Amino acid sequence: MPELPEVETVVRHLKPDLIGQKIISFQSNWSKVLDNINIDQFLETISDQKILDVTRRAKFIVLNLEKGFIPIHLRMTGRLFPNDRIPDEKHISAVFQLSDIFLIFKDTRKFGRIYWYDEWSDFDIKHGIEPLGELFTQEWLLMSILSKKRQMKALLLDQHFIAGLGNIYVDEALWSARIHPLSISNEVSSVKIKKLHRSIRAILESAIVYNGTTFINFSFKDGIPGSYRNQLQIFDREGLLCKKCNTTIKKIRAAGRGTYYCTRCQKR
Repeated sequence: MPELPEVETVVRHLKPDLIGQKIISFQSNWSKVLDNINIDQFLETISDQKILDVTRRAKFIVLNLEKGFIPIHLRMTGRLFPNDRIPDEKHISAVFQLSDIFLIFKDTRKFGRIYWYDEWSDFDIKHGIEPLGELFTQEWLLMSILSKKRQMKALLLDQHFIAGLGNIYVDEALWSARIHPLSISNEVSSVKIKKLHRSIRAILESAIVYNGTTFINFSFKDGIPGSYRNQLQIFDREGLLCKKCNTTIKKIRAAGRGTYYCTRCQKR
């Protein structure tokens, strides 16, 4: 599932094509693609509205209209891309006809969803702090982690706590900060939490530069995959040697996810 860097990559490549375009129509042959509004209401609401901006919130691509917002979640296999025509392909979940182009939502497994919100606050309140935003300070993270009693992996995956982090980048950040994924949050040292703050920011920023990570499905403009996979330090490296200490990397289950860690660098 795309995490913050992958979604940010898509947003940055969509902006030049979509800003200023007017929505002419919308069509879908998959009724469940619209999550919180029916297709007739959606079409009536968005028709003739101009796209003022394309932004990201958490793991959502957001079309900012003159009145209201369209958040789109790609989930496992979703792709959102502009095209000069409607492709004659399988798995097209939805199509926005715009002034000059079509915006195509292709989704093989049909888990992706499109939402509608009249007010930004109704959508924004569902998500935690942005880890690349100004409010995500070392002091905030220190206070927030130490005030909770949860496993670190589960806490960092919680979208109500920090928005946009997922399995890949949580494992990378925990390894960088030398924190065991099953550590209890209020028992982690202040030194490690401060390191975690720096690691989260640095890893996300670097991943964006590389256009995110592709294992199977993720791609952005023209089907190009992200290339951060070659930079991964711990994720998906079970049985290989830790790049810090040469200890064999282990894989366990944490927060219901396959989790990679170093038994020497990340002691409980």
